[in-house]
Formats: sequence, structure tokens, C-alpha cells
Amino acid sequence: MTEVPDAVATQVLRAYARQSRLIDTGDASGWAATFTADGEFHSPSYPAPAVGAEALRDFAAAFARTALETGVVSRHVVTNVDVLPGADVDHVVAHAYLQIVATPTGGESRLVRLTTLTDQLVRRDGRWLVAHREVRRDDAGLPVTTGTGTHA
Repeated sequence: MTEVPDAVATQVLRAYARQSRLIDTGDASGWAATFTADGEFHSPSYPAPAVGAEALRDFAAAFARTALETGVVSRHVVTNVDVLPGADVDHVVAHAYLQIVATPTGGESRLVRLTTLTDQLVRRDGRWLVAHREVRRDDAGLPVTTGTGTHA
């Protein structure tokens, strides 16, 4: 199997760290900017996909509002990131685990859910941006993947 250069894998890891920090701190515009302008976020935990910069920003803003209203701090923890080559040097496919941990004010932290991410990432102006994110819950069974690491 062809591997992506270590520098690319490191850049993708940093992009995930930044993206997690941005949504966890309520920076909706910053989080939305980690996607392409026409980026897509698909998750079975929400009623509809968020597609495009405005919808992504609105999604993250609603997440932040809910946190304030409920007094719960959430942390997105992305681990086991496997970065695979894409169509060319400016495209990669990343598979990762995403844990969401919630801590209510004065309460104990708890794991809200454990999911997997499959992201199509694009390099634009030296930054890796999510063009398409597919979140899969562990209770949904195993996905069928192609040899390139994308879903069939």
C-alpha cells in the first residue's frame, strides 16, 4: 500500500486537533472554516447533513448554544487517525475514531458516543480541509470499504 508522506499525516493530525478545539470552544465560524466552502458533514446523530459554509457554521453555533443552555462541556477526541492517499497529492482519505466526552457542571465526565470518521480531505493554500465527512456510529455495524479506504 502506498503511504502518504509523514509531513502530510502530521498536518492532518494538527487539522483534527484544531477542528476539535474550535467546536469545543464555541468558535462556529472557525470550525466551519475547517471545511471546504461546499463541505459536507453527514452524521446519523443529527436529522440532516450540514452542507456548505453557512449550514456548517449554523450547525456548530447550535452545538455551542446547546452547551451553554445545558451547562455541559463537550470534548471531541479524535484518535487512531489513518491517512491514506487520495486521487492526487492534494487529496487524502482519513479514517479515525471520534469520542465525544461530556462533562456537566459539577458532574462526572461520561462518554456520549464513540464513532468513526471517514473524511475526504483537500489541500487548499497549504491547509487540509474536509470536503466530505461521514460519521458512523458503532451501533450501525461495519461499513463496506473499497481498496482505497473509501466506502463502497
